[in-house]
Amino acid sequence: MYPEIMVIPMREELTRAGIQEARTAEDVDAALAKSGTTMLVVNSICGCAAGKMRPGVRMALTHSTLPDQSVTVFAGQDREATERARSYFEGQPPTSPAIAILRDGKLVYLMQRYIIESSTAPQIASELVRAFDELCTKATA
Repeated sequence: MYPEIMVIPMREELTRAGIQEARTAEDVDAALAKSGTTMLVVNSICGCAAGKMRPGVRMALTHSTLPDQSVTVFAGQDREATERARSYFEGQPPTSPAIAILRDGKLVYLMQRYIIESSTAPQIASELVRAFDELCTKATA
């Protein structure tokens, strides 16, 4: 684990964008027990999270159609929360960073690390917007 002081800015990049942080397994379960759509972001200290994933997520969150809620866990820091989040990714290998969309606690979309690594932030945002339009029912005013 990295010293918490080093990861605070990486956490805040998503929480400032309105994404709720889940730091325990119980936090993850409580978030995913809510009905509707949830974007679950597995944050990471790696360069592809910093330069691609987090900026792409922030860009996508400006779209008119959004998940009902958005939650993040931090791989390598909040291990229990991350393991619990990944347990909802039925049959998928662990990956970080990653961006999932779940409906009523069931996985309906997963962008894994290999996609994030080979994409730009605008490409990630564009793909998330496409997924939001297809999978999410909440429209912002």
